[in-house]
Amino acid sequence: MGKDSDYYKEKKKQQTLKFRELIAELPGFATDYLYDKEVSSQVSTLISYAYDLLTFFRYIKDMNPRFKDTPIKNFRLEDMERLTSEDIVEYQRYLELNEKGEKHENGKKAIARKMSPLRGMFQYHFEHGYIESNPMALVKLPRLKKDKNIIRMNSEEISALLDAIEHGNEQMSERQRNYCKRTMQRDLAILTLMLGTGIRVSECAGLDINDINFSDNSMTIVRKGGGQDVLYFGDEVAFVLKNYIDGERARIIPEKNQENALFYSLQNKRISVDAIENLVKKYAKMAVPTKKITPHKLRSTYGTALYRETGDIRLVADVLGHENVNTTIDYYAAIEDEHKRRAANAVSVRKRQTSEDIDNG
Repeated sequence: MGKDSDYYKEKKKQQTLKFRELIAELPGFATDYLYDKEVSSQVSTLISYAYDLLTFFRYIKDMNPRFKDTPIKNFRLEDMERLTSEDIVEYQRYLELNEKGEKHENGKKAIARKMSPLRGMFQYHFEHGYIESNPMALVKLPRLKKDKNIIRMNSEEISALLDAIEHGNEQMSERQRNYCKRTMQRDLAILTLMLGTGIRVSECAGLDINDINFSDNSMTIVRKGGGQDVLYFGDEVAFVLKNYIDGERARIIPEKNQENALFYSLQNKRISVDAIENLVKKYAKMAVPTKKITPHKLRSTYGTALYRETGDIRLVADVLGHENVNTTIDYYAAIEDEHKRRAANAVSVRKRQTSEDIDNG
């Protein structure tokens, strides 16, 4: 159950193996930095850092003749110290757009994320006195503007989305309708659960049948950071979950070692994060074509609704699993603005006197 389930144990094992595989490709000074980050970071984050550092080293190897015949594993820290800020800026341009060899294009947010472990690595070695100068010191990362226009769905759009699961739309062929009918209860349960609790797509995919407790309408989930939490859901969510569990799920013959999963794919295996993302996009395209709806937008929709109902930002942060309430405050700043606008007419500066006021005066 929860983080002790076979699914999460296997997931952690595979992530650890992948991290070790990537570490084996990196030079020693890079692995020293990553091992230092290991205490405060999740394995998934370390894997992402390792990929980003490898991208940088491969770029250096391809673009700098001095490193052409040197395996990345043999790169030395003193060689990296000789790089200039101009070299780093040129790498930023490479990340932004490259149309030769490995083609890619990244926005400011992606560039900033990919540059972060590189900045951290140089800063780590500079602070420890292993290098005398930091080539990243003068490099400016892309400035990111906080986006207050967070995409959410209103009640009519939510209803249209759930109706699309149950009834499809007129553009669907008969074959498509029959395909959707096979997973209608599952898809309705997944989207209703996400819209009704705000859980992440990874938390949804990781649910086991034993994580659901209908006696108090609760579920045990494993958060993004690996911690375990208990959330509660309403009767509407409970209704569609029971329909799925007693209906479609009861008829499934799971593959070996997949018996405990709550949600299954058509291959009778635990549904993947990618599969949930795809089914959300599929139904959203039918019901809300003017908005780009993803699983995270379902989470935003729930968080917005909860905040509007309660006005308690700390409650929203707790339910959504934000470790820092400032994340929630920044995210729902647009709603705060709505509250401020309401305040404009809440207090009358010059109240009109009533007859009672005159008598008392």
